Amino acid sequence: MKHVPTIRSIIRSLITAGWISTLLANGFCQQPGAQTTKAEPARQDEVTSRIPMDMLAQFSESLRQLARKVSPAVVQIEVTGFRPAAEDNRKIINGSMIVRERTVGAGVIVSQDGYIMTNAHVVTGAQRIRVILAAPPSTFFEVSGVRNAQVLDAKLIGSQSNMDLALLKVEATGLPSLHFNLERPPQTGELVFAIGSPDGLQNSVSMGVVSAAWRQPYPDDPMVFLQTDAPINPGNSGGPLVNVAGEIVGINTFIMTSSGGSQGLGFAIPAPVVEFAYHNLRKYGYVPHIEIGAAAQTITPTMAEGLGLMQNCGVVISDIVPGGPADIAGIEPGDIVADVDGHRVLGLPGFVAVLYQHRPNKEIRIAVLRGTQKLIFKVAPVLVHDPLDQLADVADPISSQINPLGILAVDFDDQVRLMLGYVRLAAGVVVAGKEQEPNSIETGLLQGDIIHTVNRTPVTSVEQLRSAVSQLRTGDPVVLYIERKGQFQYLAFELE
Repeated sequence: MKHVPTIRSIIRSLITAGWISTLLANGFCQQPGAQTTKAEPARQDEVTSRIPMDMLAQFSESLRQLARKVSPAVVQIEVTGFRPAAEDNRKIINGSMIVRERTVGAGVIVSQDGYIMTNAHVVTGAQRIRVILAAPPSTFFEVSGVRNAQVLDAKLIGSQSNMDLALLKVEATGLPSLHFNLERPPQTGELVFAIGSPDGLQNSVSMGVVSAAWRQPYPDDPMVFLQTDAPINPGNSGGPLVNVAGEIVGINTFIMTSSGGSQGLGFAIPAPVVEFAYHNLRKYGYVPHIEIGAAAQTITPTMAEGLGLMQNCGVVISDIVPGGPADIAGIEPGDIVADVDGHRVLGLPGFVAVLYQHRPNKEIRIAVLRGTQKLIFKVAPVLVHDPLDQLADVADPISSQINPLGILAVDFDDQVRLMLGYVRLAAGVVVAGKEQEPNSIETGLLQGDIIHTVNRTPVTSVEQLRSAVSQLRTGDPVVLYIERKGQFQYLAFELE
């Protein structure tokens, strides 16, 4: 088998030989060691003759091999849902105007047994999720339509909206997968590639560099990103950003644009964050973390001057929850966080990262600056659970089953209301959990959803819901009117 040099070795050779400089000179060149005050324009044929064409051909072949290796592990994600109709493209279903909405994104297979990472915003409101696996054609005669691609239904295992990450699962084994790059953080200027489905064009590959290794676009949002100039467009969301070794360095998530298209300002969630979320979503369905009952903000020069702070950068405590761990320990608003567990805190991302990774059964040591004093506090953190987890404890495994819908349901009462928090309509039937049966119907229902009607028939108890569903037959259309996180929406599907 013919040996193909790696991209790293080829670029290193080109730099050593001075050919990268020649190419970037755009028609201007200078002999090594020459002392000139002005570069003379070179004829195009002279520049071309100095470029080792075999080396460029090897570089091109290595890029092709990389794309061939990475692309099979990148999937196109099709999400179908319903929303209230706008003035156009509307239709009437059971007397209510709603419209079917179809969105396209990307994802990357991170485990050969069918686990796929993507963005949370790609699958938000999904009632049906499908992933498309397609081998890129090598010749004109191998081009095929979507109908010939392998299409698999996917289940949402869990999502974390503040990280914009979600984990999907398809029933398949032996799938091609990619690994996370955790050994060495990406460096500014490093060559990277974005793979996804911009505007539905599956397995599109674009090339660029890491524009900034750690970018915090918004001062009071702790999330940090890799910034890249690799072209990223709508449909690339959820796809991987990979290095020259074909390892995941990030998950493409958003672009800054005034035109709606790529302007060289793309952002990806760094691989360590994605890998951390993946393991927790796979185990729990969410990302557990600790809290200390305090809010923090990034210090700006204006804030420092107005508050008379001792430094004009870093993190300041802006709020303390009365009776919370930080309050009990003695931390106060206006304290500047100096270090946490011995790690110096320079910004909000580092402060939040420590809280996510700290063990819940161990005190956390926080040093703060208060005026000219440096004070040290030991805070007993609390583990943050998903409040909806308690719903599963309320449901009876037998009497709560609604088999045709594949859910466990409970009546809405005062106990359940405390678990749900704010609701707009304090009535209906609450989804306490979903059955994990292989043949369960995919309705789009999520834990915590409140069901109010079934095909316009109001339901206020589990028995009424069971009765309404029992009158339906296989193939009948079903439209549920639900409340989810304070918003009403329709879920439409056919009974299987």
